[in-house]
Amino acid sequence: MIIRYALFEGRINEGREAEFRAYVTERLVPLWRQFPGAQDLQVYFGVERDDGAPEYALVMAVRYDSLDAVAKALESDVRYQSRDVTQGLLEMFTGRVHHHVFDGDQYAPA
Repeated sequence: MIIRYALFEGRINEGREAEFRAYVTERLVPLWRQFPGAQDLQVYFGVERDDGAPEYALVMAVRYDSLDAVAKALESDVRYQSRDVTQGLLEMFTGRVHHHVFDGDQYAPA
């Protein structure tokens, strides 16, 4: 299982929290759900963190079967559409966005 994360490290501009969340839900999630080969999409909004930990306003995770599937998604038209739409989100956000890809397994609670 391969998961590609988009990490929005930073904070939502003051007073724009509801607008930020609505923008993600209404404009970006529909695009992210269209990534070719995507098996699962999860979106998390930051709530709290350990003292001294970096702040993450948003984390988006997409699960794929393979690195090849990730590569195909990154070459797709929908990826470029979502990048364009993300520009509107960045107007409500101060920080940086970076992506990480992980390989792992899923385990049910004991």
